[in-house]
Parts: sequence; C-alpha cells; structure tokens
Amino acid sequence: MSEWTEVKIVVDAENVDKAGDIASMVVPYGIYIEDYSELEKEAWEIAHIDLIDEDLLRKDRTKAIVHVYIAPQENPQEAVAFLRERYSAENIESEILLNACKNEDWENNWKQYFHPIPVGEKLLIRPTWEDEFDAGDRKVLNIEPGLAFGTGTHETTRLCLETLEKHIADGVTVLDIGCGSGILSVAALLLGAEKAVGVDIDALAVKTAIENGEANGFKEPEYTILQGNLTDKVSGKFNVVVANIVADVIIMFCENVADFMYDDSIFITSGIIDTREQDVLDAFEKYGFEVLARHTEGGWVCFECKKKI
Repeated sequence: MSEWTEVKIVVDAENVDKAGDIASMVVPYGIYIEDYSELEKEAWEIAHIDLIDEDLLRKDRTKAIVHVYIAPQENPQEAVAFLRERYSAENIESEILLNACKNEDWENNWKQYFHPIPVGEKLLIRPTWEDEFDAGDRKVLNIEPGLAFGTGTHETTRLCLETLEKHIADGVTVLDIGCGSGILSVAALLLGAEKAVGVDIDALAVKTAIENGEANGFKEPEYTILQGNLTDKVSGKFNVVVANIVADVIIMFCENVADFMYDDSIFITSGIIDTREQDVLDAFEKYGFEVLARHTEGGWVCFECKKKI
C-alpha cells in the first residue's frame, strides 16, 4: 500500500480563502479545508439545525486548516518550500505540519477528474495518461504535472494560456518567469514561438518543466529552463514576458522587467488574487506600464501590459 503525505496548513481563519487558493497551486487534484469560523450560522443555513456536536463546538474558530495530499513518489518538502515561499510573499502567517497517510487508490482517483481539455482557440491540454481524445485542429500539449504548478485547469494558468495565444506568432520569443510545470513555455512553442525561456526558483519545477518540454518534442536551444530567482540567470530581450506568480513577486518584478522587453513587447501577468489588484496596478503605474487588457475568472486577475513610450 502506497504511503501519501498529508500537509496540514494552519492559518488565521480570515486568510483561509487566499491560503486555499495558493495551496491549490501545489496539486492538481483538489484540497480540503476546515473552517469553523461561522459554524453556527452555516449549520443553520445549510441544515437548518442549531444543535451542533460538542467536539465541533470546541474547535478553534480563529484558525482554519488547509489539507493537501502529496503522492508517494513526490517529495513533500518541495511542496512545503513552495507553500512557505508563497505564503510569505502574501504575508500569510502559517504553521505547516506533515503526516503520513496510506491510501493506495488516491493517486489514481484524482486522475479521473483531469481529462484532456480545450483551452482558448488553439490548444488541447492532454494529461499523459489519457490516450483517448479528439484534438480536432488544436495543438496537443502533453502534460505530466507532478508536483509543479501548471496543468491548465487552474484559472490563473488558463487565463495566461488564453492571453498568450493572442500574442504568439512565428519568430516570437517568450520569457516565462515562475514557469512551474513549463506549460506556458511549451504552449508558446506549440503555437509557433521561435524560442522560450522558463525560470523557476524551485528545483522540482525545473525538473518537471524540462521533462514536459521533452514530452512535447522541445529541448535546448529553442526551449531552455533555468533555476534561478526571477531574472538573475536571464539575459537578452523577449517579445513576450509572462509571469504567473503571486502579486508581491509581480510587484517586485515590475521594477526591472522592462530590461528584458523591446519597446513593443507584451508583459502578461496572472496569479493575482483580486484583493491585490490595485497594488499591482499601482506598480504598473510606478514603473511605466500601460494596461492593454484585463481578464478575470474565479477571483483571479490577468493583465496584458506594454511599456509606456
């Protein structure tokens, strides 16, 4: 029987929605949240009862717990490192606990919910274990998500893919900051880009991104994945720069992203929770970016920008 790892993330109840959104970036098969902050109200609204179990009444109402489950073949410490980095960037105080749990069916159970899905007008995202699909005239992007963020099912990734599609043509070069699984870089190449460079601070994401590139027939020099912090390993300029990461990192990145852009380059940002939208807009204004378009889905925001000339 395979042994899975349960990651329990304890946060203040007021931060649970944002904490849950970030936790959903770690795994493609769902999370479980315990939040008892409005226990009596919800018990009445949902079940129309006011008699609640004593054990439930004793739960700490000021805290909430996000549960994430990590597959046996993955390293839970990678997930913990990812979560701590993202929570720190969003100023969310958290306590992260690890527990072993055995469930031989879990790994295959979540896969039944991740099927080939069309994204935008030109792509079909295909999990590598799915052999029956009809792509029509769409380009097929083969993806094995592993632990790295980016399957195409999460709103932030989907918004990026739909936006990226509009700006890719033959000869275009792409820089993907916080590349995760490499899905955006691979998509750009499938759509006709000449070159894509992906960067991630996380070693597991880099490994996964390289493997996903190979699964789609891409390798250096057209497809390059670097391990580094933002652009510290990057050189040159790109026609499209995309960053699907958290708001605080995007704000920090705004200061020097123009160094990697031509005058007519496009800067696509996503992973922005709507409550942080104005902070990101303020950074665009401060560092000389003009918003061309805004896209939203499920409480997430994606921007298309260019340098003010």
